[in-house]
Amino acid sequence: MRFYLTTHKRHWVRLTQVPLFLKSEHFTSAANLHPALGRYAIDSGGFTELQRYGRWTRTPRQYVQDLRRIWECVGPYDWAAPQDWMCEDLIIHGGTAGPLTFAGTHLSVREHQRRTVANFLELRSLAPDLRIAPVLQGKTVADYEHCLTLYDRAGVNLAVEPVVGLGSVCRRQSTREGAEIVTALAAHGLSNLHGFGFKTLGLGKVGHLLASSDSAAWSYHARRRPPLPGHTHKNCANCLDYALAWRTRVLAGLPSQTGAPA
Repeated sequence: MRFYLTTHKRHWVRLTQVPLFLKSEHFTSAANLHPALGRYAIDSGGFTELQRYGRWTRTPRQYVQDLRRIWECVGPYDWAAPQDWMCEDLIIHGGTAGPLTFAGTHLSVREHQRRTVANFLELRSLAPDLRIAPVLQGKTVADYEHCLTLYDRAGVNLAVEPVVGLGSVCRRQSTREGAEIVTALAAHGLSNLHGFGFKTLGLGKVGHLLASSDSAAWSYHARRRPPLPGHTHKNCANCLDYALAWRTRVLAGLPSQTGAPA
């Protein structure tokens, strides 16, 4: 399993060879981009888009232009997420969670799934040369199996795709329900799953069934601890040294079958 370190610090791509996971908008807002030293993958920023606006504000053509600029300036990425539609209750119905206010899409899970598949097909049509990964969305095991069927009806064999993202599970990844979803999809022959936002507990349960995962939990942890010795900032929530040390500890604590290459 490959374990991507999620960060909003785009310049880290030239500082470490550890696999990084970054949002596309953190690159598109930059005047200058630097070549990556190691592997990286691109998040579309869908959670933030839908949380704030209840819809996508970037068109597929704009997103493809962004991805192409990143590819050309930073270097080939492992894969990029599509403009998918998450199925968490807050995303669909709206509301508040801590400091965040969710606009709500006020659409059904089925409609989110339909739009997710349709967007992937459009992006692949617009840019067949770019590595854009399909993503499965849903709430229950049956939902994810329905989403798999939608791809199959569209002629997309997920079992042979290099990467298949598993969405809307990061807040359930350590639960029995989250484990059941991953296990059920693996039973459908998907050995190429990427678990979005999987942390230690979730990886301990089903990490052996994932091809890759990502996590930004290091920053959350760092905000609640004093900075590393010799560091002068208030905390290490934006610190590469802390992030790398955290990643090393996480991987060392996982069962051997879930160990990730650097």
